[in-house]
Amino acid sequence: MISKYRKQFNQEFSQEKYERFKEILKEKSGLEPAFRISESPLFLSKEFEHKLLDASESIIDQIKALPAETLQKAIPDNCRVPNDTGKPHFFTIDFGVCKNENGEIEPQLIELQAFPSLYAFQKVFEDTFCEIYPFLTEIKNKMPHEEFKNYMKELIIGNENLENVILLEIYPEKQKTVIDFILTEKLLGIKTVCLTKIKKEGKKLFYENNGKLTEIKRIYNRVIFDELDRIPDLKTELDFREDIDVKWITHPNWFFKISKFLLPLLQHQFVPKSYFLHEFPDSENLENFVLKPLFSFAGSGVNLNPTKEITDAIEDKENYILQRKVNYEPIFEDINGEFSKAEIRLLYIWRENDERPILLENLGRMTKAAMVNVDFNKKDAIWIGSSNAFFVEE
Repeated sequence: MISKYRKQFNQEFSQEKYERFKEILKEKSGLEPAFRISESPLFLSKEFEHKLLDASESIIDQIKALPAETLQKAIPDNCRVPNDTGKPHFFTIDFGVCKNENGEIEPQLIELQAFPSLYAFQKVFEDTFCEIYPFLTEIKNKMPHEEFKNYMKELIIGNENLENVILLEIYPEKQKTVIDFILTEKLLGIKTVCLTKIKKEGKKLFYENNGKLTEIKRIYNRVIFDELDRIPDLKTELDFREDIDVKWITHPNWFFKISKFLLPLLQHQFVPKSYFLHEFPDSENLENFVLKPLFSFAGSGVNLNPTKEITDAIEDKENYILQRKVNYEPIFEDINGEFSKAEIRLLYIWRENDERPILLENLGRMTKAAMVNVDFNKKDAIWIGSSNAFFVEE
């Protein structure tokens, strides 16, 4: 696929360039990424891009048409946060690069979420690919860096002073995505604050900023709320479920509303059929489906080969879905003549006054394993890990 660019990249590739690539990322952020960086970008056709966007636009239409009450059902009662918003500020959607029965390469929806991904990192990532391999500049994302920055600034900072806006995470320095937090700080001029450091007085929140207690008015939220319960002996002054004087970017409720919960409700040729586990019909064969918990992160709890014994043993069946299996097609050739599979995530923002979200960037993930998660790859594998997609005419 896209043999011209793939051929040129593979001819120009060297281990030295890969090491330099990682060095530049470290120079720009001050630390090494805590996740594996793929040696190669994804080269995908403009035709594939059109299919991606067609599916995404249809999914957005279907979400917009859903009653608010339907979306509210997705939020666990113990995770409901006051002062919900009419739409999310972020919208990301993951597609597998698959092959259909006619031998055509097409996207298949894997999952979607209204939660910020590696927005700041991916822009730097794409630029760094172009620094190391200048021929990629002609096919890079057309959005200028300044325009990208302005979109992010308007969305996250709004009209507030920088000191009153924070990026919120739990133990940020321990997170795999810490490099994105640092690059977000550099991009926007805001600080990353650990949830345990937040001070609360009445309905107002504060953090210590250069030795001074400073009010927080907007929170760029990177905390996955339902994961807090898994942290032993966690003590915080802020409880998400309290009514506080702060603007959430994006509101925590949307993490649940735009999630695997929606998969059984969506229809499109690039959306695999899904069912809630308690509604799985006898007419379907379990072997053709993947079992996924509604509330999990980074692939945890996913079962690629569920059995009736496994599904029967699950008590809270309404919190699981079965999604029809898709066949990731290994089409990304490495320098050894072996092939990787991939997923692509589209990174949208959704401003409050906009009817539709705006696509800012993409994120690629490459693998040679059964699941698109670098933890499942062999140690010496190449062309695996975090990547970026370039779309070109074939």
